[in-house]
Formats: sequence, structure tokens, C-alpha cells
Amino acid sequence: MTKLNGKTVLVTGATDGVGRLLATELGAAGARVLVHGRDRARGEDVVKQIRAAGHTAELLLADLASLAQVRRLADAVKATTNGLDILINNAGVGSGGDDGERQLSSDGHELRFAVNYLAGFLLTRLLLPRLEAAAPSRIVMVSSLGQQAIDFADPMIERGYSGTRAYCQSKLAQIMFAIDLDAELKAAGVSVNSLHPATYMDTTMVRQSGRQPLSTVEDGAAAILKAALAPAAETGGRFFNGLNEARANPQAYDAGARAELKTLSEQLTGPA
Repeated sequence: MTKLNGKTVLVTGATDGVGRLLATELGAAGARVLVHGRDRARGEDVVKQIRAAGHTAELLLADLASLAQVRRLADAVKATTNGLDILINNAGVGSGGDDGERQLSSDGHELRFAVNYLAGFLLTRLLLPRLEAAAPSRIVMVSSLGQQAIDFADPMIERGYSGTRAYCQSKLAQIMFAIDLDAELKAAGVSVNSLHPATYMDTTMVRQSGRQPLSTVEDGAAAILKAALAPAAETGGRFFNGLNEARANPQAYDAGARAELKTLSEQLTGPA
């Protein structure tokens, strides 16, 4: 893998599954890894593993179901580095299935939209000065092939709730955000990509859903690392299925829908 000596990387959701593997591999490549998670014991275990191999890592705790904690996470990143070379928005919650109970974040937003999308939207916005300072830099949105068009008349799915629908809306929102953000930041030297890393990786989220894993976290990590490290000309503003470029849900390419999503996101998260 590309040597990353002197580079600083933030991986959200880095205490389990593909996020944990990403953190250890990025550390092995020489990066200073900012390990995000909710659980201190698991986070400290990841940091210990990276440091034991002779590399550099720091733990940053935050519950992404709280926008206040997202802001504190951004402040912690800013306090520890003047430049952020790679941001991997990997943290997320699963669908809970079609019959999953509708849950709310601490801010009163539908939980999957809040954690999978709004947290990354706000965190990324807050960290843009650090990413621009480190340009050429990268942002990666770990999304999914599971996508469903957002109903802007009911984005929090207060009617006819389905956990699967909520998850798929949140994942499409990530892709829409990545497309717009890449266009916005291209002149500043910041490249933004989104991807479906692998189908039903062998992770806690997949096992808890009752699904049979079909791929490994190594498969997913390889795809995410390609999106994060490949030359910008090969990646910026695109959606990938694993290692290959793919097409997302048609709504992702609707400029009007993306503008509506941006307005909604700014209203829900407040000023960056």
C-alpha cells in the first residue's frame, strides 16, 4: 500500500469491523490514525494494537447520534492536527430490517439518517479547513448499494416507516453529498468519493441482522483504501461498487434533489 508517513487520517467507526481493519492498515502504512468510536475499551484496544506495531494512533470518542458530540469530535480533531489528509466517514448503523422500530437520535431526527448521513455531513463540513490545509486530500463516504430515493415530503419517514427504507435513504444521501462536495472542493485540491465496499461483509452489523456474510472485511477495506488512495483523476465525484466504478440511484444525479438535500441538511445540523 502507498506509504503514508507524515499523513493524518481520521476513520469514524474504527473500533470494529472494516473500520478497525482500515485503522490498523493505515497505521501500518505510516499514517497517524485518529481512531473514532463510542466505546472506550474497544477504542483503546485498537490504539494499543496500532502502537504495539510501532505506529501512531489516538482515540477520539463520540456518539454520532448526537450532533453536539459530532461538534466536539470535530473540535478534538482540530485540536490535535493542523491538517487532515484523509477523512473516511465509515461509521453507521444497520437497517434493523423492514420491521425495525423507528428510532430517533438525541436531536429528534430519524436515527439512521442522523448517524449514517447527518453526522458525516456536519463532521465533514466542520473539518473542511483542515482538509483544505492538507490538500491534496481525500474524503471517502462508505455508502452502500442499498439505496432508495429520498421523499422530501417525509424525509424522517414518519409515515410507513421501514428500517430498510431508512437505511437506504441515508446511504443515498451520502452519495448525493459526495457528488456535490467533490465539485465544490475540486479547485481546493480535495477529492470526494463514495462507495459500496463489499456485500454483507462479515461484521457485527451483518451478523446481528441475521444475514449470512458473503464477503470479508478485507474485501471491503481494499475497496475503501483504493477510493482513499488512488490518484484523484481516477476517483473524484464518483461512486464505486467495490473496486469498480458504478451508477448510483438516479436521484443521485438530479441536481435539484441534491440542492434540496443540502438545504434540509443545513436546516437539521445548523451552521458549520
